[in-house]
Amino acid sequence: MPSLPPDGPGIIRDETGAQTLLGYVVDIRESDGISRCWLDIGAQHGNRHGGLHGGIMSAMLDNAMGFAAARTGNNDGSTKVATLTMTTNYLAPASTGVVVATGEVAGGGRSTIFTEGRLEDENGTVLATSTGVYKRVKGA
Repeated sequence: MPSLPPDGPGIIRDETGAQTLLGYVVDIRESDGISRCWLDIGAQHGNRHGGLHGGIMSAMLDNAMGFAAARTGNNDGSTKVATLTMTTNYLAPASTGVVVATGEVAGGGRSTIFTEGRLEDENGTVLATSTGVYKRVKGA
């Protein structure tokens, strides 16, 4: 897995306060509908055991899956969605390097979208998996 993607079309940096604070990069360059969130782990992302904090893992998965859901209306991710539910399973720790969360749509209808996500390290080790349900926000 390479380092963080370079700036360009489909790369979103510092769009929200949370994204700026955590330092992840959203990647919707591919037309496959899969959204990705990249993070270069730093000391500020650690828990008291020196690993990547589970809350940050979850936030990355929520963003990757949320962007995948948002791409069901417009592939550019501009469709507004809100997280209804999310379940995350933590499988392995990470403490250094780049991690990537991927999110993709598993099903749904006009207003509710079901998603699946996974977080992997540079070696392809799955650190966490997640499922989410998102709702399109009308008029937003």
